[in-house]
Amino acid sequence: MKPYAPLKTLLVLALCAAPLLASAQLSGNLSLTTNYKFRGQDQDTHKSKAVKPAIQGGFDYAFGDSGWYVGNWNSSVHWLPGNSIEMDVYGGYKFKAGDFDVDLGALLYAYPGNSTGNTTELYGAATWGPVAAKYSHTVSEDYFGWAGAKVGSGLRGRNTGYFSLAFAQEIAPSTTLKASVGFTRFASDIKDGGVPNYMDYQVGGAYDFGGGLSLAAAVAGANKKSYFGDANKPRLLLTLTKTL
Repeated sequence: MKPYAPLKTLLVLALCAAPLLASAQLSGNLSLTTNYKFRGQDQDTHKSKAVKPAIQGGFDYAFGDSGWYVGNWNSSVHWLPGNSIEMDVYGGYKFKAGDFDVDLGALLYAYPGNSTGNTTELYGAATWGPVAAKYSHTVSEDYFGWAGAKVGSGLRGRNTGYFSLAFAQEIAPSTTLKASVGFTRFASDIKDGGVPNYMDYQVGGAYDFGGGLSLAAAVAGANKKSYFGDANKPRLLLTLTKTL
């Protein structure tokens, strides 16, 4: 009977997973933006122009009503030698806690062709009506090329934190007002190296054309001068998105 034990186990697992898979939801998105900013900073530092187009897209897979999900998001970038794409892989768990929608998860920022930028964070977010708060905590020694073994700097990026507050409210049919502010607190190794903590902001809105097509416009930037020249300079961002 032993040769059949693995088959029996697989059948049991398949039967248990069937209801979950039956209600699973797969969604995707594709965007074209005039400039990709991450926490207030341009992700194409090889151009001094305000318009630095980037193509972006990904998918999300929700495991039914269980609250568990995984996803992938990608964008063209140009700030690391030998690299031209950012690939994010994440997963987590969403649930209700009273009047709050809570989201806990982990996210890996990967840069094929130059892994010195690879960074892993844990995050926790809570949404109450139009207001959302989120905190991301770096758990990898590497931090976007500033620190870590891959860089060879001997510095540690672990414990760098990012906190943000965001507001989104529909103010007219199909029109949503959006605003956010964030604060980056670098790990002591990075901060002691002369890189200051900083704040970023974004204010704008989005219009939903229906059928999964939307257009967003926002001004985004940061309050400190960047190591990469004018990367933190305020920019007008236009983003066309199609959800699938």
